[in-house]
Amino acid sequence: MSLSEDKQMLAKAETLIEALPYFQRYAGCTFVVKYGGHAMGDPEAAKDFAQDIVLLKAVGINPVVVHGGGPQIGAMLKKLGVESTFVDGLRVTDKATAEIAEMVLSGAINKELVGWIAAAGGKALGISGKDGGLVTARKVTRTTKDPDSNIEQAIDLGFVGEPARIDTTILETANKAGIIPIVAPIAAGEDGHTYNINADTMAGAIAAAIGAARLFLLTDVTGVLDKQGKLLTDLTPADIAKLKADGTVAGGMIPKLDTCVQAVEAGCEAAVVLDGRVGHAMLLEFFTSRGAGTLIRKGE
Repeated sequence: MSLSEDKQMLAKAETLIEALPYFQRYAGCTFVVKYGGHAMGDPEAAKDFAQDIVLLKAVGINPVVVHGGGPQIGAMLKKLGVESTFVDGLRVTDKATAEIAEMVLSGAINKELVGWIAAAGGKALGISGKDGGLVTARKVTRTTKDPDSNIEQAIDLGFVGEPARIDTTILETANKAGIIPIVAPIAAGEDGHTYNINADTMAGAIAAAIGAARLFLLTDVTGVLDKQGKLLTDLTPADIAKLKADGTVAGGMIPKLDTCVQAVEAGCEAAVVLDGRVGHAMLLEFFTSRGAGTLIRKGE
């Protein structure tokens, strides 16, 4: 073995030693991972993600994956000639759109992820919020002010929902059987209708209900940045409130951070916003001292 090869092997060994305390601390714990964004459309990124999830399971951590699929739903709607409108980032969903969303999310995307996990040597179970009564949805309501009269008006988003109740039995059963749950953000309401749920919201609600050690939101950005563009690595709910108030965070990052805050205040140990486009970013965040992304913990 050459000197160069010796150094490479030593570096690998040192990485494993660095990760050992984290393996020991979180063995038997649950991580909820929201997988989405543009990384979903990249086969190499999907392969890396699947390997990360299988590794977590192999070292005794129980991963639960909740996936999105907005771009894929949009592409299918366009292909079928169905036009979409959005309110506050939520797709207005009529019955036809809800059926297409369920087909794409619970069908194509969900089973593709199950396949990637299998290719990486793991066992996965593709489900949606409907299965085993995992998630009971309630209809989302939104209001807006008329610019002329300043009177608030209700907006009907159709079959868009949010988690009203979580039953984690099916997740716990899968975890004990050595199976990785892959969850599509679709759920039934008490009215019997099928509702499309934002994947971040679904992941946060599941993380809180199961008392997850970590909620990972894989996104298309490096994390939360300050006004100079520098990554903020550690935040509390109070910090986030200040960042929202002074305009440091805005747009699509706000609902993501709101999801993280709600999760950590309801029982999840910590949440992380990080860049899913970076290979093995989740492992770098969790199993090394360097870290990656923005960690949100409940304040003292």
